[in-house]
This record gives sequence, structure tokens and C-alpha cells, in this order.
Amino acid sequence: MRVVRPRPALLLALALLGTPLPAWAEPAKTDSVKTDSVKTDATKTGTGKAEGTLAQVKARGHLVCGVSPGVAGFSVPDGQGHWTGLDVDFCRALAAAIFDSPEAVRFIPQSSAARFTALQSGEIDVLARNTTWTLSRDTAAMNFPAITFYDGQGFLVRKALNIGAVKQLDRATICLQQGTTTELNLADWFRTRGLTYQVVTFANSEQTLGAYESGRCDAYSTDQSSLYGERLKTAHPDEHVILSEAISKEPFAPGVRQGDDQWRDIVAWTHYAMLDAEEAGIRQDNVEQMRREAPSPDARRILGLEGGYGERLGLTADWVARIVRHVGNYGDSFARNLGDGTPLKIPRGLNALWNQGGLQYGPPIR
Repeated sequence: MRVVRPRPALLLALALLGTPLPAWAEPAKTDSVKTDSVKTDATKTGTGKAEGTLAQVKARGHLVCGVSPGVAGFSVPDGQGHWTGLDVDFCRALAAAIFDSPEAVRFIPQSSAARFTALQSGEIDVLARNTTWTLSRDTAAMNFPAITFYDGQGFLVRKALNIGAVKQLDRATICLQQGTTTELNLADWFRTRGLTYQVVTFANSEQTLGAYESGRCDAYSTDQSSLYGERLKTAHPDEHVILSEAISKEPFAPGVRQGDDQWRDIVAWTHYAMLDAEEAGIRQDNVEQMRREAPSPDARRILGLEGGYGERLGLTADWVARIVRHVGNYGDSFARNLGDGTPLKIPRGLNALWNQGGLQYGPPIR
């Protein structure tokens, strides 16, 4: 009898979603996912010589960034196709560091199911799409260079239900989006506490929200940051509330292919540079003045006035100044896309700097 083995693409998808493989689905060695060949194909020139991602991006003349099709505050296109959001700003900062232009980037919307394949195939250079860093994903041929947003899974419920804690959702029906870590988190949390629930899954956030609004579900569960935007889309936002309790850790991080340390460093240090600039008081509205005056050794190193640290990454000496000039520091971006001045009004919370009660921490540029 011929044994039909699962396809490598399916196994990779299961691993990226954090789904354990049953024993019968373990592939033979000859059928294993050949991540090395994927990476090699994505970094070859016409001569067959391996080429790093930075060189490819420079030769192309622009960065290709995979983002969410539309999560308020993180990645949203307007009617003219202009993208805004925290993830979008990160991609623009990366483009600014390389090209001195925040417009030298192409945004490609990625569904939850397709995002990892797009990265591995070389369709995109970096994935910046509210993606949770997990061990199974980290070991499935991709790297997560830095945590750009600390989040947690939450719940949107109707005020009329008078629900103040997650445990009150015992025996509730909960709407979820497919292809995320949400369903496993939910199962773990409820099982640990001996609670029961029913889950209804949908292909995208629009369908999930629609089902919640129509009354098919008692609650809508996803990342808390996303729920702020989802609530605004309802017909009567004031009739819904986001529970304060989070049931999981959801560290959002950009994703890159394994095997290119230089590119991983550039992506990581783009985020760290925005944090270091904020800590040093270097903002979009004062970066030129700071370059002229550079009041501290830290500021001089950050702004490329001494040390030559940009060249070590394959960038220019003023790479951080380019980022801040065109995009701003991390605080500038957070305030513009998520903060009190926006309809979302998401508090900084864990995403405040380490010296202001948060977890965001940029290693020193020195």
C-alpha cells in the first residue's frame, strides 16, 4: 500500500501557525521542508552568485514590505493608495535608512495564511504585519529581529451583557479570525480554568466583525490593539467595550528570512534606532538642530557625527538622522498612529520606553 505523505508546504504552514504535527504527519527526511533551498533561490543573481537582501533592495531601487490588508493604526491604505500606520512607518523608516526616502517602498497586503509563504518565496523583503513572535515560527526558516509592539489577546463585548472579566464568558460563543495564534490561546486559557466555550472562525477580520455585530457571537477575540480599531467600525462604538484583561503575550515583530545576518541586523537596528532617538530627545521636529548642536556623546553617535556605526551595517553614517527626519522616532510614530491624538487612543503601556515604565529598550549605538 502506498503511503501518501503530507506536502512540505502544508507542514511549513502548520509549523508557522504553531500547530503540533501528529505522528502520522511527520514527513520522511527526503520529504522535509527545504528551507535552505527557498532562501537560496530568493537570494540568487543571474550569475548564480549568492546576493544579500540589502544588495537586492538597492539594485531594485525600493523596499518591498508585506503588511496587513487593513488594521487601524498599523497598516491602512487611503482612497489614493497611500499607506499609514505603525507597521507602515517601520517600513518607511527602513527605506529612509537605505535610500534617504520614505517613499522608496512598495507595500504588498498579506493575509494571515499567505504572509509566511510570501516572505519565504522572496516576494517581500520584510514582513511587518502585526505578527506574533513564537518559537515555532522562529524555527521555521524565519527570524524576528526586534519586538516593535507588545500586545495581548483581548475581547470585545457588548456593554449590555455587563461582562467585566473574561471568566464571565464561560459557555459563550466567540468569533475569531483563521490563521492566527488566537484560537490556541483561547483553548489554553479556557481549558486551564475548566471553562467551556464555542468558537466560530472566519477568513478575515471583516467577516469576523460582521458576525459579531449580527449577534452570531457573544464576543470577538483578537489582539487588543486591533480591537480598538474594530470597535470604531461598529455601527454604535459606544455600545461595545474592550475588556482590560489580556489572556496571552503577543509580541509583534517584523519577520525576515534566515541566513542573512546583515539584513537581520539592519531591520533590528532600524527599530532600535527609533527607540534610541526617542530616549535621546531626537525628534522629527528637532533632528536638524540636534545635528548642529549634538549636546551629548550618545546623540553624536546616534546621529552619525562620530563612530561610523552606520557603515558597519552597510548604510551611511547619517542613517538614523534619515529615519528621524523622514519618519520620526518611535514616540513620534506611536503618537501619530495610535496615541491620544488619534481616534484609537491606545495608551503607550508596555510600549513606553524602559525608563518610563514600559518594555521598549534600544541597545546603545556604540
